[in-house]
Amino acid sequence: MASVFLYHVVGDLTVGKPEMVEFTENETVEAAIRAIGESTDCGIAVWRRRSTVQMGLIENAEMRHQRFVGILNPLDIVAFLAKEDCLKDQEKALKTPVSEVIVPDNTLLKEVDPGTRLIDALEIMRQGVRRLLVPKSKGWKGMSKRFSILYNGKWLKNIDTNPNITIPNINRSSPSTPTPTAINRDKYCCLSREDVIRFLIGCLGALAPLPLSSISSLGAINPNYCSIEASSPAIEAALKIPREPSAFAVVDVTPDGRHKILGEISASKLWKCDYLAAAWALANLSAGQFVTGVEDNVSSRSLPDLTVAAGGSNGGTNIANGSNGGRFIRQRTFSSRSIGFFNHNPSGQSFGINRSMYRGRSVPLTCKATSSLAAVMAQMLSHRATHVWVTESENEDVLVGLVGYADILAAVTRPRANPNQEAASA
Repeated sequence: MASVFLYHVVGDLTVGKPEMVEFTENETVEAAIRAIGESTDCGIAVWRRRSTVQMGLIENAEMRHQRFVGILNPLDIVAFLAKEDCLKDQEKALKTPVSEVIVPDNTLLKEVDPGTRLIDALEIMRQGVRRLLVPKSKGWKGMSKRFSILYNGKWLKNIDTNPNITIPNINRSSPSTPTPTAINRDKYCCLSREDVIRFLIGCLGALAPLPLSSISSLGAINPNYCSIEASSPAIEAALKIPREPSAFAVVDVTPDGRHKILGEISASKLWKCDYLAAAWALANLSAGQFVTGVEDNVSSRSLPDLTVAAGGSNGGTNIANGSNGGRFIRQRTFSSRSIGFFNHNPSGQSFGINRSMYRGRSVPLTCKATSSLAAVMAQMLSHRATHVWVTESENEDVLVGLVGYADILAAVTRPRANPNQEAASA
């Protein structure tokens, strides 16, 4: 086991993380779009509001966990807005409470102590937890590497693995230090799997030789992915959204049954899109048209005039204040650029006709089965993606699986025999 997993604790990853602000389920879809656009993760945690009775109590971990609803991502919102009744009345759809959109799943979050070992936190995430809720104390500045396994002569262990062992309070107040108030105890930060991967990529030397090993040799390729044929209606992707990762590969099926990837319909690709335009496209286009774009010169009779929120320069949906109900809206004819998949070319030339030459943001993030683990981690972090599609080494279009956060965490924590011990036994 790499020493980095034993010598570091969860609190080391919280240094510099902002305080978590709860997004409640009674907020609107419009507010959720804004919150997701401003978030550092592709999705937001949704909570139930504390009742009047609970407001007067000091909330414990169990009470907080019961209030957690789930995680809302962009694909969930686009799929909701693509419903027929939502397309007919977009203003009403945007005012819908988030509680009617989110898929409840409170197993996606778990509260842990700052002194929890990193190896224990990784095991928790391997079991399906996507966010770690960590108490944020003003006195926490990270734990010294020398003393992260042992604290006051006691082993730091996850409290859930052994209920008889109590994790010591790393920020234990001295007798002269006043007891923290309830307000201080209610401050938390939220760690995502991306935060963990970003921390691990800074410790590649300690993980050697794993980072330079291929993802196929590490067993990190997940062959069980969701796909949709390019000729199928894109709305099929909204009927049953996969949870891990929240993505569909849009493929062409070859005569021999292999999948050639054209693009993807995923939460990470829709993160900074125009949600209303993407919803119309999901409801009316084929999967292939959705990911490769609709040409701007398509007959206007087949495309509607959409009433959408004014988009930002990066294709994101920006809700601005205005005289019309507090929102500035304008008419815009739908095109491939409306979804945010295509960038404007300074020369003014449209690359939409030759989609193999340029497809902008719709190009799927891919790697080969022989790619190293370090390369795949770097790809995911640099593109802020939740996954990378894996293709054959001989053919870059033929899909064999994908690598997600869970696959990487499983690969780096999987027990392996010591090469020196193997050589000695031989």
